[in-house]
Amino acid sequence: MKKLFFVLMIAFFGTAANAQAYTGKGDQKIQLGLSAWGYGTGVTGTYDYGLNKLISVGAGLNAYFGDYKDHDKDNRVFVFGRLNFHLQEALDLPAKWDIYPGVDLGVLGKDFGIGAHIGARYFFTEKVGVFAEVGNNGSIGVSFNL
Repeated sequence: MKKLFFVLMIAFFGTAANAQAYTGKGDQKIQLGLSAWGYGTGVTGTYDYGLNKLISVGAGLNAYFGDYKDHDKDNRVFVFGRLNFHLQEALDLPAKWDIYPGVDLGVLGKDFGIGAHIGARYFFTEKVGVFAEVGNNGSIGVSFNL
């Protein structure tokens, strides 16, 4: 049993050693999580595509559980495009980490929405990691490499 445990630990740390949070051009991420604040509390999903070592573009959708301020029931979904600036190389971060400020532009029902955020990702394995974003909207969750 101890040998099996040891082999599994070596395999896990071996894959974790190759984990990369952002690889630049062609990098693709899907993130799923909880929206903690901003337009309301709900769930979030985003997709990012790397254009180069510094910039990625993407899209996202936040679905909110309840009304926010004066918004009616039609304003429970925020659909947006996003632009992120990845600082991994500039800050000389380990390959498992990615820090990225960014902006979101989209629509919330009939209203225009704009937001700014700073996010961080950490990958445990080559495929799976965690993320957190804070700013006008905030969210935490799981990040997947495609």
